[in-house]
Amino acid sequence: MGQRLFILLATGLAVLIFGSVGVYAYDASNDEIAEGITAAGIDVGGLTETEARKKLTRELAYNLERPLKVKYRKRSFTLDPARANLRTNVEEMVDRAVERSRDGNVISRALREVTGGEVHEDIPVKVTYDRRAVTALVKRIKRKVDQPARNASVDFGAGGVTPVAGRNGKELDAGRLEGQIDAALVEPSSERIVRARVTTVKPDVTTAELADEYPKILVVSKSNTTVTLYERLKPVKTYNVAVGSAGYPTPSGRFAIQNKQVDPVWNVPNSDWAGDLAGRSIPPGPQNPLKARWMGIYGGAGFHGTADIGSIGSAASHGCVRMAIPDIIDLYDRVEVGTPVFVG
Repeated sequence: MGQRLFILLATGLAVLIFGSVGVYAYDASNDEIAEGITAAGIDVGGLTETEARKKLTRELAYNLERPLKVKYRKRSFTLDPARANLRTNVEEMVDRAVERSRDGNVISRALREVTGGEVHEDIPVKVTYDRRAVTALVKRIKRKVDQPARNASVDFGAGGVTPVAGRNGKELDAGRLEGQIDAALVEPSSERIVRARVTTVKPDVTTAELADEYPKILVVSKSNTTVTLYERLKPVKTYNVAVGSAGYPTPSGRFAIQNKQVDPVWNVPNSDWAGDLAGRSIPPGPQNPLKARWMGIYGGAGFHGTADIGSIGSAASHGCVRMAIPDIIDLYDRVEVGTPVFVG
């Protein structure tokens, strides 16, 4: 009886020893990734390291080789993956899958094999790329899309004042677009189509505000020998005037009323045409041709009243704009220093 019991115990022990040796040997030689493990959503369970590496490289390459497109209205801009130097961490994902498969001990792993158990884990993919390529793409799109706002303005001409409407501008939301591109590049399963957002930029001066910018304007037409007063861009009064003669033309261009005087002193220019009066200061009176009012616009040129009514309607002055005395008094009271003046 004792001998039989010994034989049975020895046999059982031998089975356990050799069975354990077999389990350890199998476990040591098994390089399969545990069932249930995925990488970037791709099933790698049951694959060897080599098989998993090939599968991930193949399937992720298919996703990563697709170009990224940025769309804005009917325009499309493309980022080539090769230009962006897109790369994935396939080696790291496989190493992590194997490491996760080796969790536990030899007995728990053997039981999982026998019972068909799984390891539930999805190993995330990491995508790297050259950010300079993204920055360059966004800058290129911005150059094509951005459009500065245009302020409403006034087109001055001898024929009058023409309001030029303002225009809204466009500006690419570059920061948001870079974020969208980043997200699309690091997610291999994304559709790789990004839609750019462009905001409207309002002008600083709108058409509605333009009249406030130009409450009053004077337009001198040398060909018509008139000066027209505009208030809030609308003509309100036109005066007949005399302008500079052929030898002494009234200066053309955009000016402004620089100074105003009642009963002005005439500081005679040092010119040949002034004769003996050159360089003198002539007070109000019969010898002073500047009657009643003076409004200087440029150098020695300006608006003034005249007693030579016959010259009105002609090119007869030495550069100034002559007006009938009632007219210059009326205009003087309507405008201020700084009022724009266009002579053409």
